[in-house]
Amino acid sequence: MNKGEETEWLYEIKPKGKLIDLNFKEIWRYRDLLVLFVKRDIVTVYKQTVLGPLYYLLQPLFTAITMTFVINGLANVETGTVPSFLFNLSGITLWTYFKECLNSTSRTFRTNAGLFGKVYFPRFISPASQVISGLFKYSIQLFIFFVFYMYFVMSEGASISIGYTIYLFPLVIISTSFIALGTGMIFSSMTTKYRDISILINFGIGLLMYLSAVIYPLTLVKKKFPDYYWLVEYNPIAQLIEGYRYMLLNTGNPNVEGLLYSFGFSVVMLLIGLAVFNKTEKTFIDTV
Repeated sequence: MNKGEETEWLYEIKPKGKLIDLNFKEIWRYRDLLVLFVKRDIVTVYKQTVLGPLYYLLQPLFTAITMTFVINGLANVETGTVPSFLFNLSGITLWTYFKECLNSTSRTFRTNAGLFGKVYFPRFISPASQVISGLFKYSIQLFIFFVFYMYFVMSEGASISIGYTIYLFPLVIISTSFIALGTGMIFSSMTTKYRDISILINFGIGLLMYLSAVIYPLTLVKKKFPDYYWLVEYNPIAQLIEGYRYMLLNTGNPNVEGLLYSFGFSVVMLLIGLAVFNKTEKTFIDTV
């Protein structure tokens, strides 16, 4: 090789110079690794367990049954012409997807510290795989929802139908994914230095559920607690769940403006999450 001849490298690894750096070309190059991570997240979570994948079904079902008994039975929260169980199950399916995505992505640096310290690959693949694998679990739960949906329509004669905003269904899933991913990456970056943040995350998610209209309609809060309605009104997850429930059950508010607000919020959260994530990945191995 001549001294003047420049060597052509197949890959070049260099520090990120941008605050928000999402190299789609590089992520596509490592797509096989992304698929491998998704398979790992789906298979290993319930490997060597008693019920296995049945947990995907039992968790939302038992939660919906409990909420129906406590919230609608004892607290007498009305859901109109929609069966209370179906009303609760619809909100729980979307909430469960959000909660699990947020929990898993918020542990990215801690759970993958050994892997990140040994081999290079786009770090964004790890939290992204959590969100994608969560879609698999969500699709199973959504299928169970429609099984009960058909039962209540055909056997009970329930007055429910698909809302006209169903065409915005992908927007709801994308917005939910972006909020969970962006927020999760921010929390993951924080937990590299402050371990107790993970405890606060679990506590905060539990409280957030009661501010997200999972088990009650937004109109109920506006009617009974008008002074505190803004807490729910400006919660993007509550807006998503309200619009989502209208799509599936034709109840409540179509909430198109709320969905657009939530989508805008999700994009902002994703960009902030990427900026914090990219900054942290340069030095996290020294502090984790």
